[in-house]
Amino acid sequence: MLLKVEHLRVAFHLEGRLSVPVRDVSFEIPENGRVALVGESGCGKSLSALSIGGLVDRADISGRITGSPRISYIFQNPMQSLNPVMRAGAQIEEAVRAGERAEVAALLESVGLPRETARKYPCQLSGGQQQRVMIAMALAAAPDLLVADEPTTALDVTTQKEVLDLVDRIADERGMAVLFITHNLGLVAEHSKLMNVMYAGEIVERGPVAEVLAHPRHPYTRGLIAAVPRLDAPKDAPLADIPGTVPAPWDWPVGCAFHPRCAMADETCTSPSFKTCRAMFAVSGAGFNL
Repeated sequence: MLLKVEHLRVAFHLEGRLSVPVRDVSFEIPENGRVALVGESGCGKSLSALSIGGLVDRADISGRITGSPRISYIFQNPMQSLNPVMRAGAQIEEAVRAGERAEVAALLESVGLPRETARKYPCQLSGGQQQRVMIAMALAAAPDLLVADEPTTALDVTTQKEVLDLVDRIADERGMAVLFITHNLGLVAEHSKLMNVMYAGEIVERGPVAEVLAHPRHPYTRGLIAAVPRLDAPKDAPLADIPGTVPAPWDWPVGCAFHPRCAMADETCTSPSFKTCRAMFAVSGAGFNL
């Protein structure tokens, strides 16, 4: 096992109140594995991933992390992550040993960019090119684990596929594991083998991607799958959604955090002694075909 996270908790003290955006997160990443963290914005996916790399400041972090792989990150918005006043090559050089320009050129070529890209500023590059520069920076440290945090945000569909296929190819060539953070279940189905569904700072369901998508057990997972637009749906069919929003991390509901939005909730779900979602044991005929 490359990395094992057990009962991760991340808490902040903000303006006199306790905020716990990550309450109890456990997952594993096998050697050369393809693992996804899935959920809406505000569920704690990115914060969990940043925590395992020690990139969260001023937080009380507890839990256990076993394994010490070299970790690199691809962040979701390259225009905000790249320094606008530094050339692309100079930024990649910061991730390698000083002055190794030949290696920078090789890294750019490995992600499908010409060597001349090294002399350009981020504003001179397209969104897809910026993301490829980010990937080159991530590869510079020869990581064992690549964390791809919404790596296709703001990219068109064609560029999305190119970037994700590139990540897959490089991961296979270098023997890297990939932790893929997203809310897009279609991308998860194509690029991951294991998935962990997060809600309100907790993992509510996990398993092989094909199994979870074909036979979702938790009502939240079913809601996410139902909300995926279908190509075979009638043109006038209403889009399914999950009512409400993810609660604030300083005001988690008592009992099951999902119960205010769940059509299957009953008094058991609101109890302080709530342990396991009973709906997970109901027979589900819901399937997900891509």
